[in-house]
Amino acid sequence: MPKKILILSRSFYPMNSPRSFRTTELAKELARLGHEVTVLTPKKNKHIDFAKEHNLNIIDLGGAKWKAIDLTGKGLNLKLKRVFRRLFQLALHYPELEYTFKVKKAIQELKRKGRKFDLLISIAVPFTIHWGVALTWKNDSSDIAKTWVADCGDPFMGAENDTFKPFFYFKYVEKWFCEKVDYLTVPVATATQAYFTEFHKKIKVIPQGFNFDEVKTAPKEEKRYPHFAYAGGLIPGRRDPKAFFEYLVSLDMEFQFDVYTNSEALVKPYAEKSNGRIIIKPYIPRLELLYELSKLDFVVNFENAGQKQIPSKLIDYSIIKKPILTVNSIKHDQKVTNEFLSGDYANALQLENVEIYKIENVAKAFLQLSK
Repeated sequence: MPKKILILSRSFYPMNSPRSFRTTELAKELARLGHEVTVLTPKKNKHIDFAKEHNLNIIDLGGAKWKAIDLTGKGLNLKLKRVFRRLFQLALHYPELEYTFKVKKAIQELKRKGRKFDLLISIAVPFTIHWGVALTWKNDSSDIAKTWVADCGDPFMGAENDTFKPFFYFKYVEKWFCEKVDYLTVPVATATQAYFTEFHKKIKVIPQGFNFDEVKTAPKEEKRYPHFAYAGGLIPGRRDPKAFFEYLVSLDMEFQFDVYTNSEALVKPYAEKSNGRIIIKPYIPRLELLYELSKLDFVVNFENAGQKQIPSKLIDYSIIKKPILTVNSIKHDQKVTNEFLSGDYANALQLENVEIYKIENVAKAFLQLSK
């Protein structure tokens, strides 16, 4: 029987981020299966045609009005701005806190109109999306939905790859919303460790999902030198490329390393030393990126600080069947890098059971949580 499903997310098509992919792919597939899907998200002009194409109802959550402290300027003025911006983020979760009140207001409006759903899926980040639902959640027959699932791509209090941790009192906020929710969903089993033990019974593992049939690939380009790429963010001390870049620029050989990232400052010094061998490229739409990556010899993954967060790019790399060179940010294994550069991929990272990442399997897993 078709279900009425409400999905709340700050990130949605045409945004180019893992959380946007999570929301967009899930909404499309649930609608394709015949369910009545409503997406509550900041609305864009492109959503009009997108909603018609995929039989979705998109309601405007409203864009962000609270602005982070501007980081223009220099000297002491810039340093003070950085300090206050970080302090506001850690102490108040500002400016993301705004979404708590946006979500609360939007759900209250839906309730006022008498809207009811079988399943509500709130998708973080930011976690304030979940907090907004929690402010309105009564967990009885008068509520907005029969079942509430809070999807958590990356942990909040238990995050490993953020340089700074939220202030200690946010643990009480996390426990408050976890008490209310029916289920917490995480993309990998190891992420369970990032949540308070008393809520482990509520956690269900549902991987990131993609429509494999949408991905188009090209024949591998034959070049006289290795051509490889990385796509994604970089984090000093966490997902840190420094040792890998230093080794690459020291090599006396021809290669081309394309780095698709917005973390240009971490790459630029090495790109300048590489004599054109390391090339910084801007982010491009996911399907276009995968088409370009499919032409290359192999792709690179920089490991996270721990096992609680696993990059969704590994799924994409596996979909296009490219050998994956995984690089430890702390201890770079030069031997394995040399193997890849010589065309030996015996030590390539392998994802087990790629079928679980198909969006049809992911959507069914969410539906099984509905009462």
